[in-house]
Amino acid sequence: MDSLIQTFHLDWRLMLAQIINFGIVFGVLYWFVFRPLFKTVAERNQKIEQGLAEAKQSAESLIKAEADGRAFINQSKKEAAVILQEAREQAEVRRAEMLVEARAEIGQVINQEKIAMQQEKAVVLNDIKKELAGLISEALIKLLPEAANLASDKRMIDQVLKK
Repeated sequence: MDSLIQTFHLDWRLMLAQIINFGIVFGVLYWFVFRPLFKTVAERNQKIEQGLAEAKQSAESLIKAEADGRAFINQSKKEAAVILQEAREQAEVRRAEMLVEARAEIGQVINQEKIAMQQEKAVVLNDIKKELAGLISEALIKLLPEAANLASDKRMIDQVLKK
């Protein structure tokens, strides 16, 4: 070892002082630099892991929300289809009711018009009968002037017309 020390010109006291200096510098660096640095790196790693976990959870909740949204939309479409079908059915029922009401009203109008026409026909027939009776009586009076008794002829004509 002596040859090694002389070859490299090593002094054991200087070497010991450098080892002590290195130990002091290493201790100071460890306590004041490396330890806070390791603590900061550990905290940062923890935050990163927490962020990744939150991102994964957010992605899962997003997927679930999309699925829920699709389910809600599908349910809404089904409900809308049911409502539309009910509205169509109600419209069809109402249309049928209106058609029945319109037919009933038309039937009533037709019946009223028939009644009015029958009444008018009866009035016209009575007028025609009266006019015909008058014409017949006048014709008889002109044809049979001496044999006709006007009052009795008129009664007979009225009786015939009434039958």
